[in-house]
Amino acid sequence: MSALKLKHIAIAGNIGAGKTSLSELLGKHYGWDVHYEDTTTNPYLNDFYIDMERWSFNLQIYFLNSRFRQVIKIQNGDRPVIQDRTIYEDAKIFAPNLHEMGLMSKRDFDNYSSLFELMQSQIKAPDLLIYLKSDIPTLVKHIQNRGRAYEGNMSLDYLKKLNMKYENWIDSYHGGKLLVIRTDELDFINREEDLGVVIERIDGIVHGLF
Repeated sequence: MSALKLKHIAIAGNIGAGKTSLSELLGKHYGWDVHYEDTTTNPYLNDFYIDMERWSFNLQIYFLNSRFRQVIKIQNGDRPVIQDRTIYEDAKIFAPNLHEMGLMSKRDFDNYSSLFELMQSQIKAPDLLIYLKSDIPTLVKHIQNRGRAYEGNMSLDYLKKLNMKYENWIDSYHGGKLLVIRTDELDFINREEDLGVVIERIDGIVHGLF
């Protein structure tokens, strides 16, 4: 059986699931380039957590634009890339959740969704999607440990709603190969053997064992 050639690997998961850390660790192990989520230079993120209703549309458009540019660059490049969060999470989870919570108007949501549909028609799904499945206590612990000031205003209700949307999205995902990692059971950041379990499972998919 021939090995699966990976060019675009993407890591999905709720806020605090460990996407950035795992992206960095896997990039180092496999020699993959890493495309990180733009949280350090994002001009809307801090404002969004202070006033979600005012800044939700601006923030989601910024992320959509940033992620689309990443995917185009990956598809046009010749090196394997691991992407910290996918364009699908913006459109399938974060924007719909904001709309349902009354934090994004129907007019803005419809505009956003139309733009995403156009973008989606121009790109391919990742060769491998790694979903970090996390319960709320794990997410809260990780968020508190990293101590980002703008995340201090985040509510548990917001995290729970996002988690439900993640589960629904993953249950219906058929874009390509999917690997689900339970972060409640594995501490790949602090335990080398746990990272080894993740790498073993990825190798199994690459070589057609799973």
